[in-house]
Amino acid sequence: MSCLVLDAMGVIFSSADDVAELLIPFVADKSGSLDEQVIQSAYLAASLGNISPDEFWDQVNVVAELEDAYLSRHSLTAGILELLSHARANGISVWCLSNDVGRWSNKLRNNLGIEEYLEGSTISGDVGVRKPDKEIYEIMIQSCGYKIEDILFVDDREKNVSAARELGIDTVLFRPEKEFTDVKNWISRRAP
Repeated sequence: MSCLVLDAMGVIFSSADDVAELLIPFVADKSGSLDEQVIQSAYLAASLGNISPDEFWDQVNVVAELEDAYLSRHSLTAGILELLSHARANGISVWCLSNDVGRWSNKLRNNLGIEEYLEGSTISGDVGVRKPDKEIYEIMIQSCGYKIEDILFVDDREKNVSAARELGIDTVLFRPEKEFTDVKNWISRRAP
């Protein structure tokens, strides 16, 4: 058996930098903090599990009840559902490895219909460490139960791919224009 591990932002979800592209504009739209450093700092703390999502919203002066409105701004990357179906049909386990706020990641995976395709997830806000720190990859490897040589990690950031590669994990640097071609080829080669 093999395991495909996908990054969330920029791979599963179309926004590669959700903080700059979605969160900062959302906070501004809701008359919250206009200080991007405050928003970035609060997000980093929440994505490490150092503050709760509700504390994040408090720090950026937006009511927490608007969280779902923010999350509704996310969308799936074109072709991701096809890729997840292809992996399932070929007996490949799929995991998510993401730097994100745990509660937000859970809601997004459920709301956008991908949770049913995943065997599990390792989210920075739940484990207290972010990519490219090697510890988060080690946590993911232990959690998924697959050997390093049976894992393919897909991320859209070179520093995250490089960190995984240093641990001996096969990697693909995702580019939307390639439409998961490299990943589909790997799945086809690994299918039982």
